[in-house]
Amino acid sequence: MINRVLIRLKVIQIVYAYYKNSGKSLKAAEDEVFFSLSKAYDLYLHLLLLMPAITHYASDRIEFNKTKLRPTESDLNPNLKFVNNSFIAQLQVNEQLVKFAGKSKFNWVDHSDFLRRMLDKIEKSDIYNSYMSAEDISYAEDRELWRKLYKAFIFDNEELDALLEEVSLYWNDDKPIVDTFVVKTIKRFEEQNGADQELLPEYKDLDDMDYARKLLRATIANAEEYRSLMSSSTKNWDLSRLAFMDVIIMQAALAELLTFEDIPASVTLNEYVEIAKYYSTQKSSSFVNGMLDSIVKKLREENRIQ
Repeated sequence: MINRVLIRLKVIQIVYAYYKNSGKSLKAAEDEVFFSLSKAYDLYLHLLLLMPAITHYASDRIEFNKTKLRPTESDLNPNLKFVNNSFIAQLQVNEQLVKFAGKSKFNWVDHSDFLRRMLDKIEKSDIYNSYMSAEDISYAEDRELWRKLYKAFIFDNEELDALLEEVSLYWNDDKPIVDTFVVKTIKRFEEQNGADQELLPEYKDLDDMDYARKLLRATIANAEEYRSLMSSSTKNWDLSRLAFMDVIIMQAALAELLTFEDIPASVTLNEYVEIAKYYSTQKSSSFVNGMLDSIVKKLREENRIQ
């Protein structure tokens, strides 16, 4: 699940903290990168568990409504299609999720008010009502319901973002990326796999772990060289006047350009310009783009990169 987009973000965050918290060793910074990445994977598993948690809350609400002093006909004979969703039933018994939930200190049950508000929004939606009124019942339809609901109600959910931030500061910037992997996982589920359905692995392969380690170490170890390249490209600008985050972003970009020959320079530039849009000042992306483009031309002239 952890990809290079997320690794780049984590490396920049940890390098920034490395300089702001002087005294931290390179080894400690490296450990922090991998711990931070492991927390992102935890978030992925928790977001998968959120869907069964909402469903379980819906089931509890149905049972509660039956105990009303004057229950309605719909209270006594509710439509159980949502709570009997076959995709959710499979998710609930997934071996990896069950094992993770058993060890985790965080539990959605402890946030029942949030689950209630989520369910209220879902039940008022056209997505939900169209699903509940349809006569067809199939695994594919059950799975598609949750793909739609996730994109409609869990993506870009400010209340959820605030809740997650209270649980872990490591999750501040992870959710938009992790959300895409949750949706990818939903689409990959197959009914015949049952509880053995494979989730996305924490790392695709060992290369990504090696990439994270090398990128962090090169960014810090070769900082003087990279900042010299920046200084020579700033013309009338003093490097000390640049936004510090811009310097860190360009430092990491140069580390990638000069360390990983297999990554095209155009890919590296695009990735770090996007990071500048998100992390730094309003004008940072165009400035970082222009500066890196100038440095890349110089490095190519010196035959240091392709």
